[in-house]
Amino acid sequence: MRRGPQLTDLSLVTDAAVLIGSGRIVAAGKQREMLRHPWLERNEDKLREIDCSNKTVLPGFVDSHTHLIFATPRLTDFEKRIEGATYEQIAKAGGGIRSSVAGVRAASRAKLAKKALSTLEEMLAHGTTTVEAKSGYGLSLAAEMKSLEAIRDAAKHWPGTVVPTLLGAHVVPEEFRSKPEAYLREVCEKMIPAAAQRKLAAFVDVFCERGAFSVADSEKIFAAAKDNGLGVRAHVGQFTATALEQLLKYEPASLDHMDMVNDSDLPKLAKANTVCTLLPGANYFLRHAKSPDARRFIDAGVAVALATDYNPGTSPTLSMQFVLSLACTQMKLSPSEAISAATINGAYALRLEERKGSIEAGKHADLAIYDISDYREICYWFGSNHCETVIANGEVIET
Repeated sequence: MRRGPQLTDLSLVTDAAVLIGSGRIVAAGKQREMLRHPWLERNEDKLREIDCSNKTVLPGFVDSHTHLIFATPRLTDFEKRIEGATYEQIAKAGGGIRSSVAGVRAASRAKLAKKALSTLEEMLAHGTTTVEAKSGYGLSLAAEMKSLEAIRDAAKHWPGTVVPTLLGAHVVPEEFRSKPEAYLREVCEKMIPAAAQRKLAAFVDVFCERGAFSVADSEKIFAAAKDNGLGVRAHVGQFTATALEQLLKYEPASLDHMDMVNDSDLPKLAKANTVCTLLPGANYFLRHAKSPDARRFIDAGVAVALATDYNPGTSPTLSMQFVLSLACTQMKLSPSEAISAATINGAYALRLEERKGSIEAGKHADLAIYDISDYREICYWFGSNHCETVIANGEVIET
């Protein structure tokens, strides 16, 4: 994981070239060196050359936190927020996460998959080649499995890489409002085993927050995930600070949001093999006065990643380029720190660092080519897309 000063090291190479074969990076480095590479001579008759003169080539973004599966946007919530309602007020009035449940339960698997694939294709056009995709708006065994199946269906038709996550523990659904313990058992005893047995998820997530699930609940969910061979991650500290020691015992791949974190937990995070994934798009859309305090984490030696938190209620953006702009302007990350957080540390947040997140020999050929001459422009411009070509697992896609 990149921590502290390591985040600024992009290992930039000018006049560079990348050799790609069979979906992987064969070699990367100075163009003059690549032109002498023995692999090039052996494969010269079947090469396709892409001219990247005066352009910037980066690893494909790793968007390690998205809520890919939902049916419709939450426009009523949007208007209420403009009028001054808070996230919690909207939720208590029947909006928020629970308002997305009916749409997902009513939608067919094919409809959900079609919408997810359309989103993935747009993400790809913005330079994202790896996406973590959560369920979480079904909140029943049938609807959560349908959501995960829709993720799998969409992933089959997308050249990038999708990492599915079960988020049955998003909130307690309306029908279990008076018996939350019963819903917790539903998640631990039915949803998690079913997702594992059917190989529909790589991770289990939980919204550990006031009004959702407690630390004790989250521990039970983590334990059930581990018992079923699945990794764990959590939404934590979005609105209230949560003591992290108990959760860290389960070695979560990432803890996400992290707007509210106690100082005493920073040394624990710095020692942990856990990434702190920051989601400035949610703070922007919710009009929070403050963004995640990235400098506090970085200075303490905590590994940080950036992700979109793409979802219908609190962060309806699929552009990692926009997230990088927010990270620089609102969180005071340097462009190099933001890029590291959105690539290699995002890969660590998904336990994919051996295959994703950097341009190195042996890794999957995931690259994005930008029509700019200086990498800092990716963070400088906002509201536009400078990605012109993407290579995902070796497949070239003109955007």
